[in-house]
Amino acid sequence: MHPLTPADVLDLCDRGEGYGPSARALLLLGAASPGASWEELAELSLGERDRRLLRLRAVTLGPRLEAQARCPACKETAEVDLDTAELLATGEAVPELELSRDDFRVRVRPVVSRDLLAAEACGSLEEVRLHIVQRCLLAAWRGEEPVASTDLVPPELDLVAEALAAADSGAELLLDLGCPSCGQEWQELLDAAAFFWAELERRSSRVVLEIHLLARAYGWREADVLAVSPRRRRQYLELLGA
Repeated sequence: MHPLTPADVLDLCDRGEGYGPSARALLLLGAASPGASWEELAELSLGERDRRLLRLRAVTLGPRLEAQARCPACKETAEVDLDTAELLATGEAVPELELSRDDFRVRVRPVVSRDLLAAEACGSLEEVRLHIVQRCLLAAWRGEEPVASTDLVPPELDLVAEALAAADSGAELLLDLGCPSCGQEWQELLDAAAFFWAELERRSSRVVLEIHLLARAYGWREADVLAVSPRRRRQYLELLGA
């Protein structure tokens, strides 16, 4: 897997303008897997999608992730330093999984990107949840009687959600955090795709600023600036006092 170049970052951020989060994740996957089609990438489980994105992030920006989280108790900001290798140590998704509770039984498949793409048109989180259930629930039974996804009651929907989580343990990256000020411990979800995209947008803004300064100072074209290595660009910018 090759790192994203500054030109790649600019191109991806331009192409992703106005896209939803799932489509942006697929754009990044396409950059990491140029031989794969959009349809193939959209069939990856969310856990596998995020593992690939984290690998691409590691070779592009480095293995360490630095973030901030707000303590739910005292509201202080906690610094979070993460190692990509630890985040990659998640279980593989299974093709199907069956789970039962009392006389209710369900069989599901893992959620994939095409499911999220289809759900982005939903108007509320509850609609999203029901949409995902209808797409990923393969079968459900009360005793020996089959049950349609539209006839499930809330406790049964909860079991479907539990089965979906068990089918792809890497789909949710839950971080165990602690507040250095008050000692509060809590968990927070890391959205790997959104986090990486936000980092790339910040990098894109920095690259555009570098292009502006160097083009104005030396009369270079954008392609000329991008052809210069990041180290040499920094050296030129230092000479300009930027």
